[in-house]
Amino acid sequence: MAHLLPTFLTLVTAASLSAQGVDFNRDVRPILTKNCTTCHGGVKMAGEVSFLYREDVLGKGESGKPVVVPGDPAASEMIRRILTDDPDDRMPPPDHHPKPLSDADVETLTEWVREGAKWGEHWAFQAPVMPEMPDIADSDWPEQELDRFILAKLEAENLKPSPEADGAEWLRRASLDLTGLPPTLEEFEAFRKAAAQNPEDAMEQAVDRLLASPAYGEHWAAMWLDLARYSDTFGFEKDPHREIWPYRDWVIDAFNADMPFDQFTIKQLAGDLIEDPEPRDLIASAFHRNTQNNTEGGTDDEEYRTAAVIDRVNTTWTAWNATTMGCVQCHAHPYDPIPHEDYYRFLAFFNNTEDIDRNDDWPKTKVAHNPSQQADVVRLEKQIRQRNEDLNRPLREAALEVDDWQTLSFDKTVVEPDTGKLDQQPDGVVVSSGTTPNRGVFVLETEARPLSLIRVEIFPEQDDPAEWSGKGAVISGFEAAYVSPTGGKRPIKFEEVAADFLAGPYLPGEALKGGGGGFGEYPAVHQPRTAWFIPGESATPQAGERLEIRVRHGATCNESQSCILPRFKIATSGDDRLVRHVGSPAHQAVRDELAGLEKEYRGIGGTMIPVMLERSEAAKRPTRLFIRGNRMTRGDEVEPGVPSVFGGEGITGDRLDMARWLVGEKNPLAARTLANRLWAQVFGTGIVETQEDFGSSGSVPTHPELLDFLALRLRDHHKWHLKPFLREMVLSATYRQSNRATPELLEKDPRNRLLARGPRQRLTAEMVRDQALLVSGLLERKLGGKPVFPPQPEGVWNSVYSGAKWKTSTGPDRYRRGIYTYHKRTAGYPAFLTFDASPRDVCLPRRLTTNTPLQALVTLNDPAHIEFAQGLAERMGGAGSDLRIQLAHGYRLITLRDATPEELDILATLHAETKAEYEKAPDESAKLGSNPNEAALVLVANTLLNSDLALNR
Repeated sequence: MAHLLPTFLTLVTAASLSAQGVDFNRDVRPILTKNCTTCHGGVKMAGEVSFLYREDVLGKGESGKPVVVPGDPAASEMIRRILTDDPDDRMPPPDHHPKPLSDADVETLTEWVREGAKWGEHWAFQAPVMPEMPDIADSDWPEQELDRFILAKLEAENLKPSPEADGAEWLRRASLDLTGLPPTLEEFEAFRKAAAQNPEDAMEQAVDRLLASPAYGEHWAAMWLDLARYSDTFGFEKDPHREIWPYRDWVIDAFNADMPFDQFTIKQLAGDLIEDPEPRDLIASAFHRNTQNNTEGGTDDEEYRTAAVIDRVNTTWTAWNATTMGCVQCHAHPYDPIPHEDYYRFLAFFNNTEDIDRNDDWPKTKVAHNPSQQADVVRLEKQIRQRNEDLNRPLREAALEVDDWQTLSFDKTVVEPDTGKLDQQPDGVVVSSGTTPNRGVFVLETEARPLSLIRVEIFPEQDDPAEWSGKGAVISGFEAAYVSPTGGKRPIKFEEVAADFLAGPYLPGEALKGGGGGFGEYPAVHQPRTAWFIPGESATPQAGERLEIRVRHGATCNESQSCILPRFKIATSGDDRLVRHVGSPAHQAVRDELAGLEKEYRGIGGTMIPVMLERSEAAKRPTRLFIRGNRMTRGDEVEPGVPSVFGGEGITGDRLDMARWLVGEKNPLAARTLANRLWAQVFGTGIVETQEDFGSSGSVPTHPELLDFLALRLRDHHKWHLKPFLREMVLSATYRQSNRATPELLEKDPRNRLLARGPRQRLTAEMVRDQALLVSGLLERKLGGKPVFPPQPEGVWNSVYSGAKWKTSTGPDRYRRGIYTYHKRTAGYPAFLTFDASPRDVCLPRRLTTNTPLQALVTLNDPAHIEFAQGLAERMGGAGSDLRIQLAHGYRLITLRDATPEELDILATLHAETKAEYEKAPDESAKLGSNPNEAALVLVANTLLNSDLALNR
């Protein structure tokens, strides 16, 4: 009979499919994703066959035979290749899939073709639709609408919800979930008294108190900082300090103010582009300045600028859309219908910011020490940029009208020092070659002529625009003089330098100051550039004089390489309109106003942090597709855009337009992604477990209708406000359940995916520290400010190429919450890393919980945790002189419960045995307390903090 089982199962499957019909997303797509699209998807189209797009599936493969003929399995090559016994023809190929598809999968695909091969977009790429409320038998159980979806599934599985948790369990869980801190005994007693009068009111009041607490923002900011890859250092080899903590404070404040998520998004992705920004909006844009900078000598700044841009693309898609966009950098998405070029269309939104992997983290904004001055900072920075434009614009416009240009033909060229060579081509372009050091000078001579203006054009090394991305080219000094036959010089004094556009870290006028800045393209040449050097007065040569021009180089690319001009052309004009303009009262008035603004700006004390700043339209970098993801092999130029599969048709423009699309109704993903992430934070696992991947290769939602309900509830009902959304979750009947698991539940739903019991989760890394601080009585509740350095084991910080040391904080800073702990990418705080915190090299959408002996070693031995135990022991000792009273008080501080006599016996025995050991070893005892009794109590306190009761919520 055994050989009849596959046939029987096939008949059963066929009957089932026939009864309910084949659904492409539910039944077919998982089979194709698992078995077919690796070879027939976005990475490659073996045999010219792809299963990502319906038009390809209905087309013909390399053989010329139709892949799928709707309604006719026998005429469909896909079905024939699945069923054949020929190993050369069989699909999936035996060398990749030794076992053929199961009979059930074959029947599903066959029935799908038979029914017409109906297609369907992946569930996550379709706009969410508000579902109808499901029918339930126990209408008395739900407390919130979301409960109906949970209960309907439980009833379908013949399960019942668990009993409601007692007050201590629920309050501790809710307090930790909403603020990252457990309740104090005083808070619990107040809650218990209120609950005795009206349990529902007591719970609502407790939740409202927790949501209003400043600790709420500190706790929820940690989740976002993982996504933002926030760190107090640059990353990479040297990993030096980065001043960016005001962004962290902005996130905390935004959560505490319950800033709607759409505004939270727009300010972070495009705070520099908002027309009428609030004073702190530019600080928010530091979100995408958390990318790593490589300060190692000799690295290519343009390479790492590009790496930062790529990271911004991937982070945006992960954080807001739970989509694995990173693979599309090299090829079309292997499993989802996202073409290769769409990656670069989206990258174009980020490719025109001013940051360029500089060691000084430019551009920056000032965060005023006095918050009331922040509006002045924003105003002054904007006005200073505008006045520089006001100086340059009329000069540029006038220069473009000049029409008597004469290209200089040089009969003598010298490179100082003599390590390079200059050759002038027939068209007047001078080409440099050889090796020119950082302070190299080009000296060029020609016959003298009268002049009122000199134009310098800089050209990329190559003629092909696809090749434009070579090393930067900057004129750091520009001098001209008439030279007599005897060698005497009459310098031509320049007053101003105008440019085709203003961009980059240098102003054109710096070329007249002889420093390291000046006019040009930095750190890479993306386009031709033009500058006009304007003398204070027109110049006329004397008899026998020649014209000498000296082009100095002072800027360095990649820390050490000279930004010399690769190709350039110099021309002169006798038109004196620009000479007259720079000498005019109007021009001088703008210069005076600019000087006044800069003086006022310098007078405001503050902290400079890196932010986003968009280049002007004239300075726009061209964005090209990278062939196979290689930035050195560029294809066609692309314009900004969003993949059409995500409702991105017509979305072009800048980052502000892109940010508005992200949180707009056209995007099917953002609301689902956020609702799922918040659910996971509260219930332990997302409705979609793969919070980072809602695509075809991600997890299937356990409650798809609930996910859509929550997404639309958050976006449309709560208008993106998180606090009322979280309030509904923690007041739901689902959340109120006891977390005690019965044998039946453990067998049927070991991971609690059906939520037939309350959530029980490990504390996060920060919560382990913060809870210990609170129950020990040491917690410093100061909000915001510079990062702090709590105790950590010796030898963790051995920073290369710097004398940076971990200077352990003293006073209150020693006891601040985990979110304020200094974060170094290459040497993370060990107590956090051991408890699964992120190193924040890249965006982290979820922390994967592990259970390792190293965690116990941290809580039992880390110097900070020893201090916590000492503080808790002191509180226990203050409860009374009787040991059992002290032990009971410590137990209650952590659990909110009374210890049983048996539990007290265990703790008392531990204390007695430890005390006896310490009496024999007074040196060891002295490390923990003033006497063996105190030292033993510290060890008991340490044990309580390390217990399962303490480390779970």
